[in-house]
Amino acid sequence: MAREYKDSGIEWIGQIPKEWEVCLTTMLFHEHKEKNIGLKETNLLSLSYGAIKRKDINTNEGLLPQSFETYNVIKKGDIIFRLTDLQNDKRSLRTGLCKENGIITSAYVTLRANKELNSAYFHYLFHSYDICKVFYGLGDGVRQGMNWEDVRKVMIFLPSLSEQQKIADYLDKVCGEVDDMVTLQETMIEELKAYKQSVITEAVTKGLNPNVPMRNSGIDWIGEIPEHWEIAKLKYYINVDSGDAITSEQISDKGMYPVYGGGEIMGYFSDYNITDEYLIVGRVGARCGCVTMPNKKCWATDNALVIKSDWNKQYLFYLLDGANLNRLNTSNAQPLITATKLKNVYVPILGLDEQHAIASYLDTKCSEIDSLIALKQAKIEELKEYKKSVIYEYVTGKKEVC
Repeated sequence: MAREYKDSGIEWIGQIPKEWEVCLTTMLFHEHKEKNIGLKETNLLSLSYGAIKRKDINTNEGLLPQSFETYNVIKKGDIIFRLTDLQNDKRSLRTGLCKENGIITSAYVTLRANKELNSAYFHYLFHSYDICKVFYGLGDGVRQGMNWEDVRKVMIFLPSLSEQQKIADYLDKVCGEVDDMVTLQETMIEELKAYKQSVITEAVTKGLNPNVPMRNSGIDWIGEIPEHWEIAKLKYYINVDSGDAITSEQISDKGMYPVYGGGEIMGYFSDYNITDEYLIVGRVGARCGCVTMPNKKCWATDNALVIKSDWNKQYLFYLLDGANLNRLNTSNAQPLITATKLKNVYVPILGLDEQHAIASYLDTKCSEIDSLIALKQAKIEELKEYKKSVIYEYVTGKKEVC
């Protein structure tokens, strides 16, 4: 017999199974608050990318409270919402299902069932609301946040307990399979990136002729080099300058250029710009050691080093990439590469003809590898979209678990 449907009363949901109830969240859940007085619980949990994960309570990373006694004690089956900063961050996944007892920051909203329910089903339901961006239109305040008073009014569905279980079990199975396939694609991408790096390093340190006589360079990262090549410090072949600090006075309406620095920030304005004859190396922050070859005018901040040379620019780009400049980092707290460190790197010295040949070879080879990586990344996006659609279709009753 065909399943009968009714209007849910929620525009973006449309129809739901006729036998399902529509109700306010507060009819099925309450906000759970229980301070960790006396540190009775030490299993620290955090919400990351839609999953509740363990975190080392003794870590020094990130923002830490004065005392974990202020944290909320939660248990298996609780549903956690991170509903702060909705206005500025529309990419994060904001709900997660707790699968073990522990503590979590009291800045999050914790939902606990009022009666016997399948928490996994409602986790998938709220997750579907999340990826459909339902919560972003509900928050208020300076940082556009939500709290329990907002969540309690959200309309949700109530299938029978047995159907909740069937849907949750089915989605656990399908989502687990999809996650495994995504992990496989991600692993293959990392392997391709490692292969690409090895191809670059091999070409810039060994050349293209496997039959040429070799000799020891005396430099660890280079190893053996062709016998006719030389070794010298980079400073004799390049000019290095720091980018300039960007101030509000320098932002104008005279043209938008990409901005490169430690974090490759985009979107500042300036008259001053670097043309495509230069290379840029991130010297501070997360992108420390990253080499960029701008293809248009850009602005380089004081978090970047600007390099110019008479060498083949494409070859120099590959050479610096293969040299793993991040090893020059002088600080663990804030990654930093100085101009002096960069200029004192030993590199192979070879003629322009060989530089052109190596650059041309690597352009072709890296393009092939990048194409394979792009295919894997596209497959990941396809799998993620499939997972989203499956969750939505089953938690809203559009499809029935047989």
